[in-house]
Amino acid sequence: MISLSDIPARPSAWITPPIIVLALLLLAAPNLLPAIGLYQYLGIEIAIWIIFALGFNLLFGYAGLHSFGHGAYLGIGAYAFGLFQHHVAVSLWGGLLAAVLAAGVAGALVGAFLSHRRGIYYALLTIGFGQIFWFLAMKLHSVTGGEDGLLGIPRPPLTLGPWQVALTGNPALFYFAAVLLMIVVVLCWRLANSPFGRVLQAIRQNETRARFVGYDVWRFKWAVFTLSAMIAGLAGSLLAMAQQSAYPDVMSLHQSGLIVMMVLVGGGLVSFWGPVLGVIFYFVARDVLGGLTETWLLWYGLIFMAMVMLRPEGLAGMLHGLLRRSPPRQPGAVAVPATEAA
Repeated sequence: MISLSDIPARPSAWITPPIIVLALLLLAAPNLLPAIGLYQYLGIEIAIWIIFALGFNLLFGYAGLHSFGHGAYLGIGAYAFGLFQHHVAVSLWGGLLAAVLAAGVAGALVGAFLSHRRGIYYALLTIGFGQIFWFLAMKLHSVTGGEDGLLGIPRPPLTLGPWQVALTGNPALFYFAAVLLMIVVVLCWRLANSPFGRVLQAIRQNETRARFVGYDVWRFKWAVFTLSAMIAGLAGSLLAMAQQSAYPDVMSLHQSGLIVMMVLVGGGLVSFWGPVLGVIFYFVARDVLGGLTETWLLWYGLIFMAMVMLRPEGLAGMLHGLLRRSPPRQPGAVAVPATEAA
C-alpha cells in the first residue's frame, strides 16, 4: 500500500493542475448536476463536506490522529453562525468569523487535553468530548433549541464594499461556498506540503522518533487539531446557511463516523485529494443508490467494507497507482536511468 510520503509534493506551487480541474468542475456544477439527473442543492452539500473533509484529513490522514468526534466542531460552527445572526447582527462575515472562532476555541481546549495522548486513548477521548458537545446541544434548550434545533437562520447577503449579492438562491450560495472551498483547498495544499505538513507525517509514522529528533510533538498535535476544528467550523457555518437551521444531529457520533468513512473510501490516508473523491463518491452514491433502494446505506457500507479490506489505499490510491504505471516501451527505445531523468 502506498503512503502519503510516496506521492511527490510540489511545495513551490500554489496552483496545480488538480486544483484547476476542481475549480472548473465547481464552475460547471450548477449546469452539470441537472444534466446528469441530480439537483443543484447537492453541489452545496458536496462543497461543504469537502471543506470539512479537507480539514479533518490534516488531522486524520497527515498526522495519523484518529478523531471520532469531529462532527462536534461542525455543529459548533453551525450554532455559532445561527446565534450570531439571531442575537448580534445579520452579517455574513461576522457569522463566519464567529463560527470559525467558536469551533477554534473549542478545538483548542479539547486539543490541550488530547495532545498528550496517542493511539486508542486519543480516539476514545475524541469520542467522549464529541458526545459532551452533543449532549449540551440537546439539553441547552434556551440556547440551541434542543432537539428541535435552532431555526430561522437567515442567509445574509454577501457584502463587498458598496456591492451586495443576495445568497437566498441555491446557485448564489453554491458559488460562494465554492469560492471558500477553493481558498481552503489552496491553504490546505500549501500547509500539507510545507515543513509543518512534513512534521505531521513524521508524527504519523513514529511519534516517539519525531519527539527524539527534537520536534515539540504536543504543540504540533494541538495546532493541527485546532486548525482542523476551525475548518470544520467554517463548514458548519455554510451548513447553517444552506439549511437555514442548526441541529444537534450533525454533532452526533453517526455524523463523525460518516466523515471518517468518506476520507477512508476516498483515500485520504494516501493522498491530499482523497477526501474530495470520498465526499463526491458518497453523495453521488447516496442519490443514485437511494433512487434504487431504501437500503442504500447498507450497500454503501458493503462498498466501504470491501474497499477497506481489498483496496485500503482508497480511490485516490487506486488512481495514483494507475497513473504511476509507466507505458510500455516502444521497440528500440533506450531506457533512461531515473537519476538522469530527474
